[in-house]
Amino acid sequence: MPHAFLIASCVGLVFVLNAIRPVPGMVLSVPSFFTSWLTAELAPQLLVVHVAVTLGLGLGGGYHGWEGQLALAFSVLIAVGLGLLIWEGERARTVLENALRAGLGDDYKSKIPPQRATSYDLRTPWRQLIMPFWMKHPDVERIHNLSYGPVKRRNLIDVYRNKAHPNGAPILIYVHGGAWVPVTHKDHQGKPLMLHLASRGWVCFAPNYRLSPPAVFPDHIIDVKKAIAWVREHAAEFGGDPNFIAIAGGSAGGHLSALAALTPNDPEYQPGFEDADTSVDACIPFYAVLDFTNDASIPAVEGRRWALLEPIVMKKKFAENREDYEKASPLHRVRPDAPPFFIIHGQHDSLVPVGEARHFEQHLRAMSQSPVVYAELPGAQHAFDVFPSIRSAHVVRAVERFLDYVLATPSKQERGPREPPSPNDASLTLKKEGSQI
Repeated sequence: MPHAFLIASCVGLVFVLNAIRPVPGMVLSVPSFFTSWLTAELAPQLLVVHVAVTLGLGLGGGYHGWEGQLALAFSVLIAVGLGLLIWEGERARTVLENALRAGLGDDYKSKIPPQRATSYDLRTPWRQLIMPFWMKHPDVERIHNLSYGPVKRRNLIDVYRNKAHPNGAPILIYVHGGAWVPVTHKDHQGKPLMLHLASRGWVCFAPNYRLSPPAVFPDHIIDVKKAIAWVREHAAEFGGDPNFIAIAGGSAGGHLSALAALTPNDPEYQPGFEDADTSVDACIPFYAVLDFTNDASIPAVEGRRWALLEPIVMKKKFAENREDYEKASPLHRVRPDAPPFFIIHGQHDSLVPVGEARHFEQHLRAMSQSPVVYAELPGAQHAFDVFPSIRSAHVVRAVERFLDYVLATPSKQERGPREPPSPNDASLTLKKEGSQI
């Protein structure tokens, strides 16, 4: 028993240390990401399990001898490390609020209708952490697999809306990530954010889009633009207001959402629907790929280009087609009339280096006439928002505050201010029907 206890504690300590400080470098970035991501975001649950297992092993004689004593010491270090990860997740609340104040002004909440600003719950939703992968909300229904284009399952879109069926609701489109290849789809990402916003009166849409290697850029962004155009045309059928559409996405989805936000109505990306309005009113890229050219000279970004972009996504050499890579890069498409951005990135991201987000934020802030909010989350890995965790709960609520601010503020087109829906608004008391998620 002591020998097995020692082996288990060694493995656990490695996992925790890797979560606290992930292994850098292209070769180890993927395995380092998976272990550190799950360990960090599930730290409260793992701490409970760890204490229970350690006590159980002790009762079974696991503390005997030098091996048992060393294993016990390692177990204490594991518990301390998991406590540190929990603390770093909780720190996201302060970091995000400070970022909002820095980007929108210390008084930004005063511009949000009082019934919204006073209803924000900034506390950690500990009950939600008991079953982090059970992502449902009793007030939200989901409409599956509507078609927005001709490419069968790659042009399907889901709708998340409140069961009370409010009308004139603001809209969020969430674009899934996955390195532009078929490793994930619309069912796997963005649920914590979409469920929360839908429960608060928003209408959210989650599209699939064509993926590489069959698809070649710009197929991906064309589909996202097509989804925006479809949402704007059909929004009212689901209670949405086509006059306010925000877009968000993670990783490759963050790239596509940022690129869509910075190329409104670009006919090159709208073949066959050039006259459709594909502009958006706000953009929230999570841990996004923001530059295909490696303008910031980051080694990992260079590796991504030759290992993924050139052979699979772009299918052309960067050296011979630099202009195409620049056109595909949000960094090179920043513009004075960009919509408000809330850029959120993990400090310890193993897959998309945080330096890429910093570089983009500097360029965007220098050019854009709209608010730019940047939050760099301490201890956060890639994909920190995929399922409910301490960190993702604070991210979701910060995004809500950002969107409510943008929604309540006149746009650059001088659209009159509109009030976000109140959770207690009469429009949310309509007849509830449809299926639960």
